[in-house]
Amino acid sequence: MTAYPYYLATVVRRQRLTPHMIRIGLGGPDLACFDRGAPDQYVKLLFPAAGHTVPTVPALHDDDVESWYQRYLALPDAVRPIMRTYTVRRHRPEAHEVDIDFVVHDDTGFATQWAKRAQRGDHVGIIAAQGSYQSPDTADWQLIVGDEAALPAIGAIVESMPLYALAQVWIEVADRAEEQPLVAPPLVTLRWLHRGRMPAGHGTVLLDAVRAARFPPGSPYAWVAGEAGMVRALRRHLVSERGIDRAAITFTGYWRLGKTEADEYTAEELAELESA
Repeated sequence: MTAYPYYLATVVRRQRLTPHMIRIGLGGPDLACFDRGAPDQYVKLLFPAAGHTVPTVPALHDDDVESWYQRYLALPDAVRPIMRTYTVRRHRPEAHEVDIDFVVHDDTGFATQWAKRAQRGDHVGIIAAQGSYQSPDTADWQLIVGDEAALPAIGAIVESMPLYALAQVWIEVADRAEEQPLVAPPLVTLRWLHRGRMPAGHGTVLLDAVRAARFPPGSPYAWVAGEAGMVRALRRHLVSERGIDRAAITFTGYWRLGKTEADEYTAEELAELESA
């Protein structure tokens, strides 16, 4: 696989969307060549190491991504940038800008703290990849499900749907204050689910709602993303209990309860993922 393109960007704006969602606008000359992919396109953000203002990254040659990643891991700890994965919420090619939405809570996660204190002019590296959403030309309707970590991708997906699209969209957030206005076609039903005081990733609000839902007739295309355990449980339900073809389901674990992106998968997690 050819290495993905690398862009150096700076913070151009910061906006508090909801009590627990911050939008960071990134821009710069490099983004004039940014190639927008699927609506749920993700990127790797590289934040400068402590004491540095610009991220240090290995050269991107025409080699495979794994080779580049090994060179990244080989960088000295003092200069290796922190890398995290986020979805492009919106791309404004005319302004050479992209928006990235950050879920922020009262924790010490690196990206959370960075988003809270980001200032205009701060540098961030971007490695652009592709998303997994597949425009379902042959599906009769769509099922889109996710928690707030998936909300940026869901917003982009919904806004990319054609006017005639038929879809059910289920989104879990803490409460009404975390809901965001999304521009959806008329046949797209948006349902916001509130988990209340329960911490994210601990309940079964989404799974229970989808299990109880009455689906439209016909063959669906399903896109499910969010906390990895929830995603696997929903996929099992859709395949085993609803009889949906596995090939018609795109599922992505955006985060893992009690884990960081740098943590390796346990044997139990890998086994569960294989059996999902």
